[in-house]
Amino acid sequence: MRVSIFGLGYVGCVSAGCMAKAGNEVVGVDVNPTKTSILSEGRSPVIEADLDGLIGDAVAAGNLRAVTSASEAVAATDLSLICVGTPSKPNNSLNLDYVARVCEEIGAALKDKEEDHIVCVRSTMVPGSTDEVVRPSLEKGFGATLPKRIQVAVNPEFLREGTAVWDFFNPPKTVIGADSDDAAEQVLSLYGGIEGPVIKTRVRVAEMVKYVDNVFHAVKISFANEIGSICKSVGVDSHEVMDIFVQDRKLNISPAYLKPGFAFGGSCLPKDLRAILYKGKTMDLELPMLTSVLTSNDQLIQRAAGMILSQGRKRLGFLGMSFKPGTDDLRESPLVRLIEVCIGKGYDIRIFDHSVSLARLVGANKAYIEKEIPHISRLLSTDLDEVLAFADIIVVGHGTDEFRDAVAGLDGGKAVIDLARLNTPAPDGVTYDGITW
Repeated sequence: MRVSIFGLGYVGCVSAGCMAKAGNEVVGVDVNPTKTSILSEGRSPVIEADLDGLIGDAVAAGNLRAVTSASEAVAATDLSLICVGTPSKPNNSLNLDYVARVCEEIGAALKDKEEDHIVCVRSTMVPGSTDEVVRPSLEKGFGATLPKRIQVAVNPEFLREGTAVWDFFNPPKTVIGADSDDAAEQVLSLYGGIEGPVIKTRVRVAEMVKYVDNVFHAVKISFANEIGSICKSVGVDSHEVMDIFVQDRKLNISPAYLKPGFAFGGSCLPKDLRAILYKGKTMDLELPMLTSVLTSNDQLIQRAAGMILSQGRKRLGFLGMSFKPGTDDLRESPLVRLIEVCIGKGYDIRIFDHSVSLARLVGANKAYIEKEIPHISRLLSTDLDEVLAFADIIVVGHGTDEFRDAVAGLDGGKAVIDLARLNTPAPDGVTYDGITW
């Protein structure tokens, strides 16, 4: 593939050297002649392990050169990869001025080119930036709506400074959001011979994936540091604790608990989080990230209540009440908390939960429902059809096949608030809204 790389900063230089190593013909583009001169001499304009050697070999082999002219680079290549910076503005929004400027230059250069061309953004941009900035800027430079021969794609990078060359050739994943499968395949050809998971998706999804990665990395670092603070205060080796923690690949370091949904509850998570926060407080520790977890959880319950209120109807049917399917445990169930909010708002409520029945409950769960929430127990029904017929608004708390079938068979005129992601189309005439999707 013949590729022009716009922006010879950190990402652009690493991409240029590695893509040339992978067998592509690469033209680096930058408005700074010092950078293009350094690269043309076979040296890296940025400090990164192993990059100087890659660039030197590529330049010597004739697979890599650098220019300052956008039109020259576009004319000589089939794909333009945008790697310019996207710094923060004073208000913390993203500054996409460099992206817009480069896109205008590429668009203007494409006016004089009849061959097919792909414009692919590798710079980190918030979702919607391709539609709101990249395409309009390309069309501004082009002077018209983009023809079908010009396609747009997004290819986020997952490179760590200091190990970027190794990361490029050993990627955790390669993500491509594109207008078409053909465009995605052409972008993918830049990585010939490099193994790893390949995901082709929609443009906005590709834009968002990069942010999810970086935000989660920040959360993990803050989480580990706050755990370290607690460990230090109680005389425990934090590294020994975390070494044991990460050995659990079924729940801890895994896809478990990472699906957007409703609030957490039950007899363990809220109680244990409050206990460790209290312990930290006794040690005079500030633990802002861990403290904010309960606040975030509470806000999700309030959001669900707001979704119900916005419907303007008063008869509610809850499908599920325990804190998760397959259990009769009601302790700290977010669904119970949501039901109590709705009772306070004057709603007429019916509840169906196959696992929760006063006749079947024993021990702690029976005591809890009799002592803590007797007013809610009176709302329980053993007849799912009766609850469905009664309610104007169906609140789905459990993602079971039983409730999936129930929603699929609803009559028109009802509303569904889905807190469990049933992932099934609502019937005609039934309005549908999901809590975090």
